Amino acid sequence: MLFGQSVFQSVLERLKAEDETVEEAEAPASHRVAGLGTGFAFDVMEGVSVASQRIGEAYFDNLDLDAAAGFVEKPAPLPEPEPAMPDHLTRTAPQEVAAELAISAADTPLTLSEKRRAFARANHPDGVALPFRDNATKRMMLANLLIDEALRRLGR
Repeated sequence: MLFGQSVFQSVLERLKAEDETVEEAEAPASHRVAGLGTGFAFDVMEGVSVASQRIGEAYFDNLDLDAAAGFVEKPAPLPEPEPAMPDHLTRTAPQEVAAELAISAADTPLTLSEKRRAFARANHPDGVALPFRDNATKRMMLANLLIDEALRRLGR
């Protein structure tokens, strides 16, 4: 406590006193922004601003426009090559998916869950290009069916 006040109260009073002195100092020049100097840096040539000599072209500085040539056309983007279907997405037969999963009698619920996650990382429809999503969906449905069946057999 400073002079019967807490530190917080004394800081508040000091800030209020500073605000009052700043307001008194700024009163006659209220149109100015505090902390902003009066001089700005411009492109100046012989004491005359370059921008002021090109009044008609002032807005062209920020456009992709050459005043003499008109609009500058941007080159068209190159077409993206067609995505190639990964080899594993061509295998949609139940036997092929079962062979990839390699489900055996030794699998536990934990290993089956790991196989499901690993298969989903490589085959989930959200992770492949749009033209191949149907094949990815078929593969995921088959894998989930096979793993769910294996889990049911383990539960007996």
